[in-house]
Amino acid sequence: MLEDAAGIRRVVLACGTVGLRKGIDGLAMVIGDKYKQNPFEKGTLFLFCGKRSDRCKGLLWMGTGFLLLYKRFEDGRMSWPRNTEQAAELTEEQYRYLMLGLNPLDLKIKDVDPSKIC
Repeated sequence: MLEDAAGIRRVVLACGTVGLRKGIDGLAMVIGDKYKQNPFEKGTLFLFCGKRSDRCKGLLWMGTGFLLLYKRFEDGRMSWPRNTEQAAELTEEQYRYLMLGLNPLDLKIKDVDPSKIC
């Protein structure tokens, strides 16, 4: 996976919305100004989502330059946390959930009533 190739050690999710028309410089400014994080932290992947939840961008400082990532879901949408303007650090498992389209900060597991199954 990308984490292995790029040396990602930390994933930070920018909750809320960010304009995805922004490029590397604009996203780096958002990281510093809005979320009070260091965009030049090597090995930290910052993830952003716009108003449409079917695509996201990632920004990663590689030590010699930035890597800009873009993912678009062809069918369905991600459940992106919108209720806060804070940045949330994700575990490896939460990152995988996000890439599957789930909200990694609020996983909802439905209770099953066995009597209603049959």
